[in-house]
Amino acid sequence: MTRAIFIIGVIVALASTVALVAAMNSSSEETPLLTHTVTRGDLQVTVVEQGLLESSDNVEIKCKVRGRNTVLWVIDSGSFVQPGDELVRLDASFINEQIDERTKYAHWSQSAADHSAARLTSATLAVEVYQEGQFVAQLMALEKNLAVAQTNLTAAQNILEYTQVMSKSGYRNEEAVKEQKFAVDQAKLEVDLKKTQIDVLKEYTQAEQMQTLKGRLASTKATHEANVERAAADASRRDRALEELPHCVVRAERAGLVIHPNAARWRNAPEIAQGISVHKDQVLLLMPDLSKMQVKIGVKEAVVDRVTEGQQAVVKLPEQRLAGTVASVASVTRPAGWWTANEVRYDTLIDVPSQSNLRPGMSAEVELAIATYRDVLTIPVAAIVEVEDEHFCWVVKPTGTERCKLTLGDTNDVFTIVTAGLQVGDQVLLNPPQQPASPQDTTPKDA
Repeated sequence: MTRAIFIIGVIVALASTVALVAAMNSSSEETPLLTHTVTRGDLQVTVVEQGLLESSDNVEIKCKVRGRNTVLWVIDSGSFVQPGDELVRLDASFINEQIDERTKYAHWSQSAADHSAARLTSATLAVEVYQEGQFVAQLMALEKNLAVAQTNLTAAQNILEYTQVMSKSGYRNEEAVKEQKFAVDQAKLEVDLKKTQIDVLKEYTQAEQMQTLKGRLASTKATHEANVERAAADASRRDRALEELPHCVVRAERAGLVIHPNAARWRNAPEIAQGISVHKDQVLLLMPDLSKMQVKIGVKEAVVDRVTEGQQAVVKLPEQRLAGTVASVASVTRPAGWWTANEVRYDTLIDVPSQSNLRPGMSAEVELAIATYRDVLTIPVAAIVEVEDEHFCWVVKPTGTERCKLTLGDTNDVFTIVTAGLQVGDQVLLNPPQQPASPQDTTPKDA
């Protein structure tokens, strides 16, 4: 009984398998073949890239205040302003503190400079007073004393001669002569002393005193120069703070449209908003020239050599189409990274004609015609299969499908030019098998 049940189960399973295979074959035979008839025609190869509208001439409004300052208020992006309109207001509390602090230091430094100037004048006069006054007076006093000593010496010598004559006549004794000789010796010593004092004054005392006075003058002068520089530096810091204070309120210098830097997506700029800190020379706002508009796109490395200056382009905006011209193609690629899927692109600028309704930041699609072919044989890209760097397609024949080897030309990613392998009127599969069971390649036919 059990054996009979097992045999019946096997028979049922085999019957189900046969039925399933038959159904699959039937379904497969009923699936329609998607084909395309090969024809001749014109083919235009284009490059389509997305970009943003921007102005080629932007006036940058920068922060002119040093340090980091908080934005208290900023005008809305996209506003139209007139000359003198307020655009940005920065916190001026730090600048006011700097003005007070630098003013105090400037007064202190100026006071020190004035005091050192007085001491410098005194030290300068001290050199002149000594050289032309004290030294001359001391020298004259010593020379006067020398003249007196020389006079005393002459008088003593005369008295000695007279005493010696009188001693020989017996009117003076020997003791008187000795006393007078001693007086002459004393007078000579006095003369020598006065001469020595004059020599010391001229050769040593004057030089020492002048060196001391000149050293004091140089020291005083250096101190004064340092005080003057410090006073000038403190005054400059104060004046700079005073000059920066009006820049805490940024006003428009001309009429026009004002946008925030981060509103222009092609700029990697931080947001400018209330409460944000900004630094010196940071771009706060942009005033674009709406009469000079352009679109910046990134052209892929594979086709950048086919894009040249002066080439015509079609710029598609949300509500209109404009004719543009390639203005420039970057010679250096922009940095590639994960944010660009590691795709290398070159910045390309497209000039567009001036329109009153164009605004920076509008999205745009640019179509560049890089090649146009007339009366060429083309097939859809979907009909082509690449196998080991060779290209094939499957042609529908009365006896079935046949794989044909192709020689291809340019492509616009929708249709591809065939230079050999097909003829006009051939039917090619649009859903060709990737690995046919028994491929039979045909010899390429000249297209």
